[in-house]
Amino acid sequence: MALILLPLVFSLVAWFVPSAFTRLFGLFATGATLAWSIVAVCYFKTEEQILIDFGLRFVRFSIDSLGFTMILLTNAVLFLVFLSNYTSKLVNDNKFAALALLMQFGLLGVFTTNTILGFYIFWELTLLPIFLILYWFGSFEKPRALLQFFLYTLLGSLAMLLAVIGLMHATNQQTYEALLVADINALGNTSIWLMGGFLLAFAVKIPLFPFHTWQAETYTKAPVAGTMLLSAIMLKMALFGLLKWVLPIFDGVATDFWRWPIITLGLIGVVYGAVIAIRQSDIKTLFAYASLSHLGLIAAALMLNDYDTNQIAVVQIVNHSIVSIGLFLAAGIIEQRLGTRELSELGGLAKIAPRFGFWFAVLTFVSLSVPFTAGFIGEFFLIKSLFSAHAVTGFIASTTLVLGAVYMLRAYQAPMFGPSKFSSFQDLHWSEVTVFAILSIAAIYLGLAPQCLTDFVAHSLTQPTH
Repeated sequence: MALILLPLVFSLVAWFVPSAFTRLFGLFATGATLAWSIVAVCYFKTEEQILIDFGLRFVRFSIDSLGFTMILLTNAVLFLVFLSNYTSKLVNDNKFAALALLMQFGLLGVFTTNTILGFYIFWELTLLPIFLILYWFGSFEKPRALLQFFLYTLLGSLAMLLAVIGLMHATNQQTYEALLVADINALGNTSIWLMGGFLLAFAVKIPLFPFHTWQAETYTKAPVAGTMLLSAIMLKMALFGLLKWVLPIFDGVATDFWRWPIITLGLIGVVYGAVIAIRQSDIKTLFAYASLSHLGLIAAALMLNDYDTNQIAVVQIVNHSIVSIGLFLAAGIIEQRLGTRELSELGGLAKIAPRFGFWFAVLTFVSLSVPFTAGFIGEFFLIKSLFSAHAVTGFIASTTLVLGAVYMLRAYQAPMFGPSKFSSFQDLHWSEVTVFAILSIAAIYLGLAPQCLTDFVAHSLTQPTH
């Protein structure tokens, strides 16, 4: 129970913490929730579930190994966001700390709720804090990008609400276990429409082409901490919903109908995101489109609804969070120190900031999915699965390896090498070095021992029956 409620308590307290201590309080709060979840997982048996019932009819909680993985990922991301922005004025603001912790509570609810209505309620709860963070702390000179983010989110939320109501009405069930055994295929075309409502909400959140148009400008204009929260953990709600709820419940007629349309959109996103990233001159926008490309690959592979592929997809989900935090931290450091993100205005930073040059290089190689990193395991097996489904899909998916190398090496080479265009550049703070080191160690560990994660989540993943 404390795993879920602790961030909510800290969020309420954060409003009353003196601003001089908000930075330390944020670190303490996120560190405490992370430590608590690590201790809890040490005593957790993967074949079991932890049931939590607050006596509410429509909101109950059940924590399995996949849920625990997402709890750990959420708490780790929040801790690293506060640590990486330790020198920023943002984390000294009560509003940001309170909203980030409230969002953490909502995310934990999404990943642990045992009812489909609870999933929707917590899904919506996460949207208010991130919208206020973007509104209060983003650099949106014109409200168009923020309005676009809101409208897309509203569209997805309405689609999911209708699907949730329809699913509960058609089955007269709401718990995960009951929906899993319900005869959804007997609904015929209705099941296709219901699954389509969930998929529309997920397509906006992931995002998939062509529902991605809100992403790049929102990522670019958001504060670095906000971009990290969006890319590293909030988007994972949709992938989790697909993996945990939608594919197992709608396994059969509906999944067969939507499989290739979603795979097609995912693969279009893989190529489109990578090609647009290559053309970008703003390093933060470049990383935004790179994120679109990598997420398209995960979504496409998940739609195969293959048990082994789903296990590897979890590895790639975690890897994407690692890469997102590291790359957007690097972009934020450049912008904070130099006041620009334009690649044409950068150069020679490796000479005057060797620590930054080294750690940025490490995260670049992690992003490139070189051997002995989590990305190598994740992308290699996801592409292999798509090849097994069809040679054309595998070939298109594999272009991410080549195109990714082009935009990532350019993103590193432009600011790091060439003639120095700045006389001074403050090298990494201890907090930034710590974050880069944690991310690198995590990526390499998962690359060397991915079975520690795949075996852990295996008990939670439902074997497809069709």
